Amino acid sequence: MSPTLTRRRAAAAALTAALLVPLAACGNSSADGAKKSGAEASASASASAEPKAVNLTVLAASSLTDVFKTAGAAYEKAHPGTKITFSFAGSQELAAQVKQGAPADALATADTKTMDGLKAETGEAKVIAKNRLVIAAGKGNPFKIDELKDLADSKLKVVLAAPEVPVGRYSKEILEKQGVTVKPVSQEPNVRAVLSKVELGEADAGLVYKTDSAKSGDKVVSVEIPDDQNAVASYPAATIKQSKNPEAAAAFVAWLSTPEAQKILQDAGFQRP
Repeated sequence: MSPTLTRRRAAAAALTAALLVPLAACGNSSADGAKKSGAEASASASASAEPKAVNLTVLAASSLTDVFKTAGAAYEKAHPGTKITFSFAGSQELAAQVKQGAPADALATADTKTMDGLKAETGEAKVIAKNRLVIAAGKGNPFKIDELKDLADSKLKVVLAAPEVPVGRYSKEILEKQGVTVKPVSQEPNVRAVLSKVELGEADAGLVYKTDSAKSGDKVVSVEIPDDQNAVASYPAATIKQSKNPEAAAAFVAWLSTPEAQKILQDAGFQRP
């Protein structure tokens, strides 16, 4: 082989090697890019799969205190990332808060009348539960209270909720229906305040919701009121239009009508809506 031919072949081999180096580098870059893109896509998918953190504030009637705490815990467990804070008070107080623009996402009252007065501030309301009244007599029922007419005894210290409070309005309704005149020693802002007076012995009897009296154990004696003398309390729930979490608020309100939530409410003594 001539020296000239040998030199030409060596030069060609060197040129080929030089051309292959960038191609290999380009191949590695493409592979690294593909791996990076896959990793980024996976990270993005994981991030989108994580539940969005939401804090809901729910205004609720005092008589829902215990059952809503249980319901709220169940809802949070089933909806990771959602935290519910409840604010309990008399329905009339809650209505005033809503009208004043208090920051909240949903509302549940102890009567439809109060909710109906908030149509401009709330979404469509739906009744989630019902309740009835009982006479809460002092521990051991020392005055042997058996029926509504016994509350007219002037020797008794009877406490009622104020007439602007749902339970106070229901109490007034059933007493008038039976022609029973009661002069309460005090008129309280919510049903829990009425019950507390009886539990502490500051009153001999009061009219409260059946579910509240049941929570008192042996601190009070629950005296049933016949259906034909009683009143049915309806509990509607709705979203608040000014909510900063409208979708999450609507989801919680809708959940209150599900079998899971209804079981919690009925286990607590509330009736089906």
